[in-house]
Amino acid sequence: MADHWLIKAVTRAGLKPQAPLELAPTTPAAEAWKAVSSAYGITEEELARCVAEYFRLSLAQLDRAQAASLRLIPERVARRHWIFPLREDDRHLYVATIDPTNFEVEQAVGFASGRTPVFEIAGPTALLEAIDLAYTPERVLGMLDQLDAEVADAVRVVEELSPEIVLAQEAEAPPIVRLTNLILRSATQEGASDIHIEPGRIKGVVRFRVDGVLRQYMEMPMVALNRVVSRIKILGKLDIADRLRPQDGRTRIEVDGRTYDLRIATVPTREAEKVVIRILDPEGSKALNELGMPEYELKRFHYLLSHRDGIVIVTGPTGSGKTTTLYAALREIGTGELNIMTVEDPVEYELPGITQIQVEPRRGVTFASALRAILRQDPDVIFVGEIRDLETAQIAVQASMTGHLVLATLHTNDAIGVVPRLVDLGLDHASIASTLRGALAQRLLRKVCEHCAEPIEGPLNAEELRLVTAYQIEPKVRAKGCKRCGQSGYRGRIPIMEVFTSTPELEQLIHGAASTAELQQYVISQGMRTMREVALERVAQGLTTLQEVERVLGELMEVVEDQTVSRALLRKSGFQVRSEDLDRMLEDLTGRHPGAGPKILLVDDDGVSRSLARALLEKNGFQVTEAQDGQAALERLRTGGPFALVVLDLEMPRLDGREVLARLRAQPETAQLPVVVLTGAESMSTEIELMEQGADDYIRKPIDPPRFVARIKAALRRAGAYAGH
Repeated sequence: MADHWLIKAVTRAGLKPQAPLELAPTTPAAEAWKAVSSAYGITEEELARCVAEYFRLSLAQLDRAQAASLRLIPERVARRHWIFPLREDDRHLYVATIDPTNFEVEQAVGFASGRTPVFEIAGPTALLEAIDLAYTPERVLGMLDQLDAEVADAVRVVEELSPEIVLAQEAEAPPIVRLTNLILRSATQEGASDIHIEPGRIKGVVRFRVDGVLRQYMEMPMVALNRVVSRIKILGKLDIADRLRPQDGRTRIEVDGRTYDLRIATVPTREAEKVVIRILDPEGSKALNELGMPEYELKRFHYLLSHRDGIVIVTGPTGSGKTTTLYAALREIGTGELNIMTVEDPVEYELPGITQIQVEPRRGVTFASALRAILRQDPDVIFVGEIRDLETAQIAVQASMTGHLVLATLHTNDAIGVVPRLVDLGLDHASIASTLRGALAQRLLRKVCEHCAEPIEGPLNAEELRLVTAYQIEPKVRAKGCKRCGQSGYRGRIPIMEVFTSTPELEQLIHGAASTAELQQYVISQGMRTMREVALERVAQGLTTLQEVERVLGELMEVVEDQTVSRALLRKSGFQVRSEDLDRMLEDLTGRHPGAGPKILLVDDDGVSRSLARALLEKNGFQVTEAQDGQAALERLRTGGPFALVVLDLEMPRLDGREVLARLRAQPETAQLPVVVLTGAESMSTEIELMEQGADDYIRKPIDPPRFVARIKAALRRAGAYAGH
């Protein structure tokens, strides 16, 4: 009978049993740990070290697990599979496990978290204690009672409100005040722009939006969440008895000596009320030269602001930084020599020396009505929070034609898109041509964290290779993840933008109703850099990654046909590829076309090698299934077959190619399955050894594409599984 893998681990460590032990390979892991610990007279911690050394994995430090990672693995999954989430980055979830050989665990982690699992070893007792401690819902309320007095007084309401007596006892109970203060304080310390408090059937969740991306902060029982919502509604001077209608409010708080404005919005859901809190830092308003704008675009925007009349538009989706840019512009031109007035919904920051009007539809104050009133106030510069309808657009045009500079925002994908958008609102081409001075479109990219960014010095991984192939620029850094950036790999954001300025020729094109493509071509010819160009410049500067650029600019990013950079990087990575073959490989990497031929299982822990081999095989009509190590390969063979051939890398973690080959030849159903082995070893003895163990062929790395494909076809023909051309 074959030994259990735990026995192999302790045997490899040189340990001998104190009592005879027979352990079937199918013995459940927790039971096996107990039996082996007892038979060998060692503790679970000592056994964990043996297992970690055997599989060349790290020992899990359960006491250093990050609470934010709990959101990725539900409690039932953790208990069923004996796993515990430790930490995360954008692509990986580090998980403590008692059984690194169980492929079901890998599948469960990947399905639950959407990330690739990286295993670390822990004993069953310690792991179960960690699960019990971390997933117990009551831990939230218990933790609150233990918080020191500092948290109770950490948040002070600057504008004290009179809470409604009906819920004062519940909403202002000390544990609820502490919990609310903890959430608000943590959000400000992490630099969150928004807090989302979301109900569920049994538990609710609190999430922070940091650098434009939501991160889970904590889960809590609904009994606690409902009271936190009531507490926040009191702070925002909302009707806490009305849970059936959306409400909006605001308040001002002080946290750690710094003042913040909070915009509070509630909405009823099926379960309870959801609350979103926008955090505004009045001290966070910056000057234009402090925003990190590219110098070229900053100069062009300064030129637009120098006009005495006309319309200047800043455009982009919600959360792209439009308001921040325009507030910085108003601060710059607000020298005291100009009468500047704004119409906003809402007023986000108070600007000294500038008259700001809040839109209040219930009181009859709309963008259009406020603009009419402003025109009687002798303004020099008018800022319109958003041009939403034809009436507002017409008044803005009228103002710009009578000696006023109008700054406004729109929602379009790019700068030149403001022209068709204004036409859609109902403005005529002549009015747009004569008043539009230019436009700035922008997005925000997350910056790689300066504390953990990893320079790219070796070969690219598969995802990086795909992006380089698509966009033809070599990335400088990888986003890794550390405590300071919340394991995201990113910290802070930088703007990317495109700016066009009007010229007589552009006015003629707009007046003549030229197409958007013609307008875009013209403004580029006149010096406008697209957001795509600026974004790739940021990548080349090592400020961000191609993954982040694609996340933000996905719909604007076009695949580049010139593959010069891809060729250079592939050769740099050691791939011997002829030019004509590389063309085919790169074509497949950007758009694969799987065939309907024999089905091949491709097993390799190197993502780049795997991607290139798959591209070659699919180009030649084969169906390809991938596995990243030996254990995954065995599972694919069990569940994804039948396969006509296996391409098997020799050196892999967890279960190497020799062991996989031995298992295939030991099973009747796979004993005759063709296996082609890949390895970088030059030794002839290795080749002989593998052929004697049952390999059908042997290919050395780096692969030569024509030879690789020919050898695969030959192996299939020998097995009678291929009759291709």
